[in-house]
Amino acid sequence: MRPGDVIQTKRDGGALSPEQIDAFVGAAARLDGSGWEKYHLTALLMAIYLNGMAPDEAAHLTRAMADSGTRLDLSDIEGPKVDKHSTGGVGDKTSLILGPLAAACGVVVPMMSGRGLGHSGGTLDKLEAIPGFNVHLSETEFRAALRNVGLGMIGQTADIAPADKTLYALRDVTATVESIPLITASILSKKLSEGISGLVMDVKSGRGAFMKTRDRSRALAQSIVKVGTANGLNVSAFITAMDAPLGRFVGNALEVVESIETLKGNGPKDVTELSVKLAARMVRIAFGAPDDTKPEALVREALANGAGLEVFRKCIEQQGGDPRVVDDYSRLPTTPTTTRVNADRTGFVATIDAEKVGIAARILGGGRSRAEDAIDPAVGIIVRAKPGEHVVPGDAVFEVHYRDDAKLTSALPILAGAFQVTEAPPAEAPLILEELA
Repeated sequence: MRPGDVIQTKRDGGALSPEQIDAFVGAAARLDGSGWEKYHLTALLMAIYLNGMAPDEAAHLTRAMADSGTRLDLSDIEGPKVDKHSTGGVGDKTSLILGPLAAACGVVVPMMSGRGLGHSGGTLDKLEAIPGFNVHLSETEFRAALRNVGLGMIGQTADIAPADKTLYALRDVTATVESIPLITASILSKKLSEGISGLVMDVKSGRGAFMKTRDRSRALAQSIVKVGTANGLNVSAFITAMDAPLGRFVGNALEVVESIETLKGNGPKDVTELSVKLAARMVRIAFGAPDDTKPEALVREALANGAGLEVFRKCIEQQGGDPRVVDDYSRLPTTPTTTRVNADRTGFVATIDAEKVGIAARILGGGRSRAEDAIDPAVGIIVRAKPGEHVVPGDAVFEVHYRDDAKLTSALPILAGAFQVTEAPPAEAPLILEELA
């Protein structure tokens, strides 16, 4: 099958056959002399970006990408397997909370997560802020975590969806990242490989999200539900607001602290409510409940009685981390210096621009511009005044944890422009915008 013919089919708006998709994915996984080169892959990615894919094409692409590597069979581990995935946002630490809560309710949670890139944080980076925490478990170690704790939190391994690694790297440098069928296949190919039967998607929407508009967010959520269902997954999707940071803490070690505080029952309302809602849907999918009422009651009980916190403590210990961080935050990385960005007028905080806060955190050293960049787990920003809260001149809106003066100098103007104060309080904005399936 000649690469040029496959490219021409999609360039001209046609649908790719299963055999054409298999040839494309096989080449991405191996580049083994089959006649495909990286420039062929890039050309087809651009054709898909421009002309899209029908649901059955995207479903087959997803399946082929999952089949390009190892698919875990977790049938020997007792219990329903359900995961959650977020499209990423600023201050989004819900995985560290809902994973333990769902596991405390009897769900087996094989969670394969990613690293942060750009202005959004990554679950793996947060976990690695915990001294000793190992996100690179072998399959045997991962299975042991699922058996012993009910929760394993790892990164993508070399033999999981290898075609995705090649295609994602090419998309990242060829302006084809935003393609909805390609995003769908990238997310779901890894989820299919985890050995799960159900998935809860959190598709962020707004200034700090990858998808800036409700229409784009809805299109991605619908695509993931359709393609996941076509591949045998029970999928629910939520579209949630990401105009302002989620919670108050932005930065890897800082977000670990806020996650633990949430599991102790002391978390911000938005973080707590979203974590409970997503975990409840995981429980509903796992046990086939008719609605969220009983699952949510179970999750709230696991939060109130500390069962979720104990699962997180056991998860940390099982994966080589220091479980004492749960009780002693001084064991997490900290910066030697902090400063403040203050309000200069009396009024109510009307908006906090999540994207600008995320960019400032990245500049401080808490994020990456390139995948190979190192990060400083200690730096970050605490939002001291959330939208709707009253401030007077001199009140802190942001507390900045920094290590490098030059980086601080670059970040401060961005933070100064990341909030607005108005005379009247803003209308309370909903956190969950839509539900699908």
